[in-house]
Amino acid sequence: MNVLSISWSLVLGFNIIDRFQDGGTLGMTLVLLCLLVAIFFSFKAFTGLAGPEAEFSKNKKLIQHAALLGLVISFMNSLLALIGAFDAIEAAGDIAPDVLAGGLKITLLSPLFGLLVFVIGHISSFVLTWMRKAELETDQ
Repeated sequence: MNVLSISWSLVLGFNIIDRFQDGGTLGMTLVLLCLLVAIFFSFKAFTGLAGPEAEFSKNKKLIQHAALLGLVISFMNSLLALIGAFDAIEAAGDIAPDVLAGGLKITLLSPLFGLLVFVIGHISSFVLTWMRKAELETDQ
């Protein structure tokens, strides 16, 4: 696992596992679960391209719902973190701008991951629809 995080660090310029924890472990884990659910239903829909329309539509909607849930959870996680940060700023009184900027940067990690999950889910749904149409056209 250490080699994987080092290679991603070199490619992306940061350690993904550290950023995952910085974004809030509980919220980011829930978003990751939404991504895994969307991937599961994507594979299920890809394997059933020639199957009944009702099952294909159900899987496609589940992909979209899982992706949207990941996005919503990430924004909720971000808002909860912002509320906590503003409470801490209020209690401290005066705060340095670099500390505030660092906190805001960390707060944006969760919505970024949620948006990535949302985009992956909708690209998968788009590709599935495109492949389904191509599959139906070749059968006729």
